[in-house]
Amino acid sequence: MTQENSAIVRRFAEEVITQGQIDRTVEFVWEDVVEQVPLPGQGPGLEGVKDIIQAFRTGFPDLVFSVLEQIAEGEKVVSRFEWTGTHQGEFFGVPPTGRQVRVWGIVIDRLEKARIKDTRILMDTMGLMTQLGVIPSRAA
Repeated sequence: MTQENSAIVRRFAEEVITQGQIDRTVEFVWEDVVEQVPLPGQGPGLEGVKDIIQAFRTGFPDLVFSVLEQIAEGEKVVSRFEWTGTHQGEFFGVPPTGRQVRVWGIVIDRLEKARIKDTRILMDTMGLMTQLGVIPSRAA
């Protein structure tokens, strides 16, 4: 079960997030999925997840989401990830900068019957905003 759940999370990352097949989100995520740490403005459930993925893909059309490491136990999968992309569209009110970014994070997914039931994403948002120039970088 743990290897199967890990594979499901990897497929979701590749097929939905990286490839942008957002209409396939329902194959991987329950309608009433709970995002434990929602992003600003994120709505509830499946539609909220789809909206956030679309926002990322609009801001970073060349986004690549890579799962670097996973630990799975029972119905939970912890994934250490990194995503890269070029800021080519508006992203949470930030106009396109043309800057390339590399962002790390960790996501904890709980699966039921081969679909994500709840999720917690911890991402280096401060690093992302610094790379976009929204937050000034610290002088060395």
